[in-house]
Amino acid sequence: MAGDRKWALITGATGGLGRAFAVALATRGYNLVLTARKADALEEMAAELSLAHPIEVAVEAADFADPNACLRLKETIGARGIAIDTLVINAGYGVQGRFAGRPRDEALGMVDVNVRALTDLAHVFAGEMADRGGGHILLVASTAAFQPIPGYAVYAASKAYVLSFGHALHRELRRRGVVVTVTCPGPTETPFWDRAGHRLNRMASAVLMAPEVVVEASLKALYAGRPSVVPGFANKLITLSTRFLPRSLLAWGASYFMSNAK
Repeated sequence: MAGDRKWALITGATGGLGRAFAVALATRGYNLVLTARKADALEEMAAELSLAHPIEVAVEAADFADPNACLRLKETIGARGIAIDTLVINAGYGVQGRFAGRPRDEALGMVDVNVRALTDLAHVFAGEMADRGGGHILLVASTAAFQPIPGYAVYAASKAYVLSFGHALHRELRRRGVVVTVTCPGPTETPFWDRAGHRLNRMASAVLMAPEVVVEASLKALYAGRPSVVPGFANKLITLSTRFLPRSLLAWGASYFMSNAK
């Protein structure tokens, strides 16, 4: 019965990867709590998933730029009597442009969502999972975590934080039965690029991965108990090369690869 199933919480649920995570977890039989900024999009998505799968779907609109959003979300879910087994922290965004030429609030907003909110969500749910003796937390980073990227300076730095933070939590929590995994997708076919204001060049467009492929690799790593995963063979090679090349060269290469289409 649906009431006996485990619950998964997905942030940024209405985006490309978020929606793919929701479908993949629904297919695996999880009940879902979906959260994103737009309530109407969440309700529409919940109706679609409920029709397609014999599961329960709850929705909670939240804007993680609000410092109190994570705690409110946790309290609301708790008041419903829902215990989260799998937490997918997918909400996040990037904006392309020179750091000094972009608005101050834009840069700080990325830090708020990509770093502060992710840290807060992990904190408010990890303790409860550890007390129960089990749970799964998937942090969505990026291959940007492995290198500085001019034009995406704040975004890349925020994802480097996620990768380091997730590896540390993996070791801290594994003895209490909680698995923490970081997934580092490369360029993926999602609305990220439109929000970032970025037209991909031909080189970057050629290696775009389907969100469903990224999600399956990510969940496979999570439920196998791995600390991190880089979906896609080409992306694995790229991140491996960052161990041997100087940062100045990595920054130049990333800038060329991610340059706008001409």
